[in-house]
Amino acid sequence: MNPATHPARRAAMAGAARAGRWFGLAALLPLLTGCKNLELFNPMGSIAEQEMQLILVCTGLMLLVVIPVIILTLYFAWRYRASNTKATYAPDWSHSTAIEVVIWTIPCLIIVVLAVLIWKSTHALDPYKPIASDKAPLRVEVVSLNWKWLFIYPDHNVATINELVMPVDTPVAFKLTSESMMNAFFVPQLGSMVYTMPAMQTRLHLIGHTPGTYAGMSSAYSGSGFSDMKFPARVVTDADFKVWLEQARSSNDHLGAARLAALEVPTHGAPLQRFSGVDTGLFDSIVARYHGMADDEICLPGEEPGAPPQTLSLAAPASRTAEN
Repeated sequence: MNPATHPARRAAMAGAARAGRWFGLAALLPLLTGCKNLELFNPMGSIAEQEMQLILVCTGLMLLVVIPVIILTLYFAWRYRASNTKATYAPDWSHSTAIEVVIWTIPCLIIVVLAVLIWKSTHALDPYKPIASDKAPLRVEVVSLNWKWLFIYPDHNVATINELVMPVDTPVAFKLTSESMMNAFFVPQLGSMVYTMPAMQTRLHLIGHTPGTYAGMSSAYSGSGFSDMKFPARVVTDADFKVWLEQARSSNDHLGAARLAALEVPTHGAPLQRFSGVDTGLFDSIVARYHGMADDEICLPGEEPGAPPQTLSLAAPASRTAEN
């Protein structure tokens, strides 16, 4: 018999292959040391801090079930192994009141605790709920474009592409929408994620307590340029925010309907841009763009109203699609 086909030899080879796979996975773990701390567990705002605490508490409650199950599974496998003749053999055993009490009471208690926790956290972390502060909130209007972010500061008459700046310890009241497809606005170290949708407006309130630059991103896949939808979210001092406003106002670019149409063209890796003036009501006009339109009136680029619809592709999404 060929040694390679002998059953014992095949079993040994299969075991070696499994061990090799596990060893390979273990060898990859050190590569994770090159990553920075998980952003969700390094909060820089009160909303993010509460969300991290919620994650840790929920994880701990789940471990109350998972860890004992793992330990008992290993213990039972060892205790009642075939070679252990000292273990009690009771093939007719079928019920234990003590065990029934434990396996029903603990899950019920966990469910009650989770219900209370979810009720409280749902209201406390409602993204529409304003943040209590002695400072007046900074208003920012956010529009997701393909594939870039537009930030409008209506109280200061400036706007930016792929740059969000906010003063430290100042609540920021966001209004968000999308020019085309649904997207998701997320700054993990500052707090909640919220979706942006065409013809709709969502809200979000965040605050940063520590000056710094934090990673902002889109957390919903939206086509081939999705990976470029990143922006720096800068939390700065009040003095630095005033300096930044002056820099933005020194720009010669004005954001109006014509410039917005150019920005709506899908691009990859759009650079940072600043605008020293913004048409009044521009954000509201984007939200209202598709209101009252029939399906055959919503056109893709180069399409005429009433024409047969084009086929959309995630790899090349149109710049003007929406649902009524």
